[in-house]
Amino acid sequence: MTTFTIGRQAEKVAAEYLRAKGYEILEQNYRTRFCEIDIIARKNKFLYFTEVKYRRSDAQGGGLEYITSKKLKQMAFAANTWLQERPAPRGYYLAAIEVGGSAFTVRNFIESLTI
Repeated sequence: MTTFTIGRQAEKVAAEYLRAKGYEILEQNYRTRFCEIDIIARKNKFLYFTEVKYRRSDAQGGGLEYITSKKLKQMAFAANTWLQERPAPRGYYLAAIEVGGSAFTVRNFIESLTI
């Protein structure tokens, strides 16, 4: 598998996980000049702009450790851009899902990341 294929598979698993938890997937792979949001989901009245990280093993740390403050700022910019382009509820969270292993299992889901 290429890294692109692995990333898409991890995003597919993450989207299925969110659906199973009652989230509605609104969009995937939303891009701005500065950032891509892997999954935009809604649950109740809130939006979740979600980064998906995949790691085959934890030998070099978990995937969530690679979400930097710079990445969070880029995600916030992309979230605000997305909200300006369409009518939607204004409350939102920056979220992250870690997928790992050869079986592509969800290891961690954080609903609210802070910058």
